[in-house]
Amino acid sequence: MPVPTSSPAPARLHERMSGRAWGLLLVLCGAIFLEGIDVSMMGVALPSIRAELGMSTSALQWVVSAYVLGYGGFVLLGGRAADLLGRRRMFLTWLVVFVVFSGLGGLATEAWVLVLARFVTGVAAAFMAPAGLSIITTTFAAGRARNRAVLVYAGAGAGGFSLGMVVGGLLAAVDWRWVFFAPVLMAAAILVAALLLVPREARPVRVSGGFDVAGTATLTGAMLLLVVAVVRAPDVGALTTVGTLAGTLALFAVFVLVERRSVAPLVRLGILRSAPLLRANAGALLLVGSFMAFQFTVVLYLQELRGWSEVETGLALAVAGIDAVLAPTLTPWLVNRFGNAKVAAGGLVLAAVAYLLFLPVGLDWGFVAMLPALLVLGVGFALAYGPLTIAATDGIADHEQGLASGLLTTSFQFGAAVGLAVVAAVIVGNTAGDSPQAVLDGLRAGLVVPLVGAVIGAVLTMAGLRRRAPRAA
Repeated sequence: MPVPTSSPAPARLHERMSGRAWGLLLVLCGAIFLEGIDVSMMGVALPSIRAELGMSTSALQWVVSAYVLGYGGFVLLGGRAADLLGRRRMFLTWLVVFVVFSGLGGLATEAWVLVLARFVTGVAAAFMAPAGLSIITTTFAAGRARNRAVLVYAGAGAGGFSLGMVVGGLLAAVDWRWVFFAPVLMAAAILVAALLLVPREARPVRVSGGFDVAGTATLTGAMLLLVVAVVRAPDVGALTTVGTLAGTLALFAVFVLVERRSVAPLVRLGILRSAPLLRANAGALLLVGSFMAFQFTVVLYLQELRGWSEVETGLALAVAGIDAVLAPTLTPWLVNRFGNAKVAAGGLVLAAVAYLLFLPVGLDWGFVAMLPALLVLGVGFALAYGPLTIAATDGIADHEQGLASGLLTTSFQFGAAVGLAVVAAVIVGNTAGDSPQAVLDGLRAGLVVPLVGAVIGAVLTMAGLRRRAPRAA
């Protein structure tokens, strides 16, 4: 099986970064910030979208899930495209697609048009993200320089998640369509800067095999079918749900067979023999899945049960945005002091504590009662997100950095889709009426989902620490 060959890596940047290096990093951080803010702005705007387009709770989650499924389903293909067709070319081309379809979403008057636009926007992000991250990991020298750049990059993504809640609330208060139009303006500015600062590469080396379209189709189909099975579970019989899950497993099995026989596989299965890579990806899936499930539940609680406005909701959730400050400042110091795994495990434990603190939420909770949980969540997310990003790409050869970046992003996005699907199904299945108490009972049941996800993520990460201890001794 031939190994994919990338274009020659550009000259590595040394420990002291030049002005142009900082400019390049800021452009790439702007792109990942855009992706983060795009998802979280949508979360705050969901009740307004539901009111205008008449969507149910189960249908509403597709506004976000369509994006993350398009993202997660195509990001591995995006990683290979970055390796084979050129990282700069993929980054710029798909940034243009992102602009066009984000604008289309803002013009939608039917729910299906909105969901379709979100799906294609997610596909565009799927090609942008691995290209951007692999530009960093092949440009900055391994060690402190690369770790610093990746942590700043991850901090920008985490900051986008957090600040998007505030910005989304402000924009949705004017009109939810501005949640789509604002990223268009930001992406256009990033595009102009990227044309000037992203370095040109030598012509990529041609390899046999091309692109694994069958692998992409089976993987995306399996992910989509799994989300459909979970979302529809409360409304259909057990037999239908079991049949859909069986179809999901069958598609995943076909995907593995395709990858084993493909000349140019979407995923070189041998890369999955790395236990640290698997743990990092599992932790990433559970971290983001838990966060998105929590955000979805809390937004419904604040806006639809308590009657808070979009602005009030965004400002309340913005407390978790402390991660935008901690991720590029405190987290690098902790990683240098204690290592990626310990910091990531600590972050997941703090996330679980935050969800536990919010679990007893009542009908009359004020902002002060919510504050401890939101602060702890912000710290936990800051400690876990960046170290998991480093761990998932550390020790991977340059010619497979696009693949490693794609696997990580698949984990982030698939985790978000599954987290949203599960929490929507749990809320619907546990809401036995329209009274405030019945709605609250359903939302409390939904809050168990992020708690369980964070606990499992923390256990998996700490298991890796225990395995390394005897070797160190």
